[in-house]
Amino acid sequence: MEWEGGLVGLESEVAQLRRGDLDALTALVTRYQNRLYRYLLRLVREPADAEDLFQQTWVRVAERIGKYDPRRNFDAWLFSVARNLAIDHLRRMRTESLDEPIGGEIEGETKVARLVSHEQPALDGILERERAGRLGTLLSELPVRYREVLTLRFEEEMKLEEIAQVLEMPLSTVKTQLRRSLERMRQTIQTRYPNEDWNAFA
Repeated sequence: MEWEGGLVGLESEVAQLRRGDLDALTALVTRYQNRLYRYLLRLVREPADAEDLFQQTWVRVAERIGKYDPRRNFDAWLFSVARNLAIDHLRRMRTESLDEPIGGEIEGETKVARLVSHEQPALDGILERERAGRLGTLLSELPVRYREVLTLRFEEEMKLEEIAQVLEMPLSTVKTQLRRSLERMRQTIQTRYPNEDWNAFA
């Protein structure tokens, strides 16, 4: 059995919300606050837009929780709700294709940027942080469709089956998308930093 703050706690909070207990909504917002906001920020690039979409997501969750199938993974359902709102927002606000990069950078380090990080001596740690910053920048320059699959896989650490639910794609398509995303990242790294060894994307 999971600890109370883990799976058991999550299932209890979701069940309470389905019964109309708004205290459970507050608990869920707290539970997912960092992860969900970070994911939305990764997609829409603007903190104010991400904050607005974060709030919209929980309004939509409260509206639709009665239709949520408790046999389904809640993380995947929640992120799917958030993604749909974010994609709608991008389509309204952007003239660029969702397959094209959206400018700007996000401060901070992601798990994508820490694929090869371990405990290291101070100098090595500084070099790794510099590399992590570069990876974060490179990730932010990818088209949305590549950025989101890498974010869900490496930053949110979702299983491929969960990503398929979020993106509403067949599992085979998700695998293809992830492979292409990693290849795009690897090519970009080799072009921009040809003299460095990036084992994580070899």
